[in-house]
Amino acid sequence: MENKHGHIEQNRARIWQIGLFSLNNTSTNLFLAMMGYVSYYANGIAGLSVVLISVILTGMRIFDGVTDPVIGYFIDKTNGKYGKFRPYIVIGYLLMAISSLVLFFTTSLVPVILRPLYFIIVYSVYIIGYTFQTAVVKSGQSVITNDMKQRPMITFFDSTFIMFAHGLVAFYVSVYLIEKYKTFQSQALFSEFVITVVIAAGICSALAVIGIWDKDNVKYFKLDEDKKQQIHFRDYAAIIKHNKPIRMLVIAAASNKFAQMVYGNSTVLVMLYGILMQNYPLAGIIGIIVGIPNLGIIYLGIEHAKRCGQKKTLVRSTYLAIIFQTILMFMMIFSDLTNVSLRHINFITVAFLLVFTLLNGVKSISNNIVVPMIADCTDYEYTLSGHFVPGIMGALFSFIDKSFSALGTGFVGIALAIAGYSKVFPQVEDPLTPQLKFLTIFFYCIIPIIGWIVTIFIMRFYKLDKNTMKGLYKK
Repeated sequence: MENKHGHIEQNRARIWQIGLFSLNNTSTNLFLAMMGYVSYYANGIAGLSVVLISVILTGMRIFDGVTDPVIGYFIDKTNGKYGKFRPYIVIGYLLMAISSLVLFFTTSLVPVILRPLYFIIVYSVYIIGYTFQTAVVKSGQSVITNDMKQRPMITFFDSTFIMFAHGLVAFYVSVYLIEKYKTFQSQALFSEFVITVVIAAGICSALAVIGIWDKDNVKYFKLDEDKKQQIHFRDYAAIIKHNKPIRMLVIAAASNKFAQMVYGNSTVLVMLYGILMQNYPLAGIIGIIVGIPNLGIIYLGIEHAKRCGQKKTLVRSTYLAIIFQTILMFMMIFSDLTNVSLRHINFITVAFLLVFTLLNGVKSISNNIVVPMIADCTDYEYTLSGHFVPGIMGALFSFIDKSFSALGTGFVGIALAIAGYSKVFPQVEDPLTPQLKFLTIFFYCIIPIIGWIVTIFIMRFYKLDKNTMKGLYKK
């Protein structure tokens, strides 16, 4: 590959810097995991209908994507006393923390006729804060390290921390909160929930600031100063036009994210564990059980990425996800998963845990390895145009990613409404019907498989493999 603007100086990080910075992603995922239950709050406590809350959340997700290019633009323009990235971490966390507390504590107190508008306004503030912090997730990695053997470590830490964040939240809700309050239709449940998340996410954000502190200075984004080039909004269109790898990556990642937003939807998990398996506490417990084995799978994936490159690792982990998801689908169709029990270990329990562990391990790799691949596209963009624009690249990725994934939340809500759940979401205590069983399999298995097939096809046109990336850097 011909580099129009020469090679890029290598920049390595200490492992602890990569690890602590990854907690920024953990912070946003703690809020994301909590907001996965906001539909139950809005429906059960605030009294909004299933269709209305689904439409609102879909619209808010699209708004989330629209704000990304704006924040990304300002990140690339920022070069002040406190760095390029740290201010956005702190401001983003504060906006999310304050708006979350206001949302869960006060929405039900507002007059009924004003609740939808009030919910939208407060949730919009949360979205802006979320965009501030997630924009740093996608762009800050570009200054942390550009070493080909270190970038996969970002995937390792992200996958590990996100797995534990979502796993612990699921455990906290299904084992502790539901046991304590008995139902999602409890204001006290959500009050305790939001306070816990705000504290935990605050600790993660503070550690992330420490992790990026030394790298967040002009020394590591001096490329802009050397080139003396101005950055404009029109650069988004130029990048989309001439940077094919970022086009392919965002389409592949958007397909993955749509699938993830469907199978990870809190209502779908209630349908799987609470109704199909009739054991909702298992939703939290199983995440803890498979946590350590998943770390081993993620570690193997990272070692594969170091040897074979990130593109090949994404493709192969996605193939494996399709295989294991298909096996799980057949188990859901032909087996009685109510027999899965941690108290009375039997064959179906062992088989389910084995397949579930392998599936979640490879999903963690395929879902998270796209993040350091954005940094590859950022470096590639510099060799093409001379622009070092991690903010724009990360925001461009997030904009398309969130816009497509927004459809996931709306898709679940509208499909459930068509199936007869227009007023109330399926509850843990609901009986299993053939219709609910089909919908559970459709949401949890069929949609992800289709999404992953699209990802594999699109990655055929992504050219930043290991050999191509080697040509970008000075030895």
